[in-house]
Amino acid sequence: MTALLRIGTRGSPLALWQANETKRLLAAAHPALAAEGAIAITVIKTTGDRIQDRTLAEAGGKGLFTKEIEEALLANEIDLAVHSMKDVPTFLPAGLGIVTMLKREDPRDALIAGPGIAGLDDLPKGTVVGTASLRRGAQLRARRPDIVVVPLRGNVDTRLEKVRNGTVGATFLAYAGLKRLGRLADVSAVLSTADMLPAVAQGAIGIECRLGDTRTRTYLAALDDAPTHVAVTAERGLLERLDGSCRTPIGALAIGLDGDRLRLDGLVVRPDGTGLLTTWREGPKTDALAMGEDAGEELKGRAGPGYFQ
Repeated sequence: MTALLRIGTRGSPLALWQANETKRLLAAAHPALAAEGAIAITVIKTTGDRIQDRTLAEAGGKGLFTKEIEEALLANEIDLAVHSMKDVPTFLPAGLGIVTMLKREDPRDALIAGPGIAGLDDLPKGTVVGTASLRRGAQLRARRPDIVVVPLRGNVDTRLEKVRNGTVGATFLAYAGLKRLGRLADVSAVLSTADMLPAVAQGAIGIECRLGDTRTRTYLAALDDAPTHVAVTAERGLLERLDGSCRTPIGALAIGLDGDRLRLDGLVVRPDGTGLLTTWREGPKTDALAMGEDAGEELKGRAGPGYFQ
């Protein structure tokens, strides 16, 4: 049969897990989509997948994992795109939107290291830690200036192998991705958000489509998780005001409180670990975007001219 819905995704194991989970949820919500062949998955290689010899910050920042997929959406080659929301720029191409967010997984970072390491303070002095994330590297440098941070790119298996073979002494990965791939046995420690504030929208899966495609949007509406959508809206509001990209170490996490309340924590820090600034907001969930924007404006003002260069 001709597919009723065409899903676009990157080809990494984690991206394919996310696309197949979206397919499963759609089939469960809509009997017509449960038939064999009703949903097709199209793998699209992105610029971010092709670049492995330098960090994303050096290659051009956010958007490297979404550009080609969004071009396929605009060309009507696919109906929806499944993204790790932490990879999605705050400004989307005209006519496209993130209309659905799946229920968020644990957003914290995981430390991958050798035996006997149960946290950042257990890393021996001078340990070489590999990470392509400026956010992780900067927060680590702020806490442990004795640590040597080196760039490390690649998928989950590649980075885990670099620790196993001693190329680096430790690395970080998103706990959510390791859980989804069944790799929690590789985790040395799940870092508290006080030790390592996550990336904006870490652990959240977003689904993008053409805003005028009411058929696809109707299918997707049943999958949207309201608490996730609210939290990510606050975090992305902060990011947008800071003009955030992979070149800027920014962390943020919004968590629902009792009743209709939301707490947002945010930080910025220079790549070398200096000048760490933090802030927080608490308010009604209906003010999520305004809270994020206000927190972002505060951090931007406190950082001052030249901070992000």
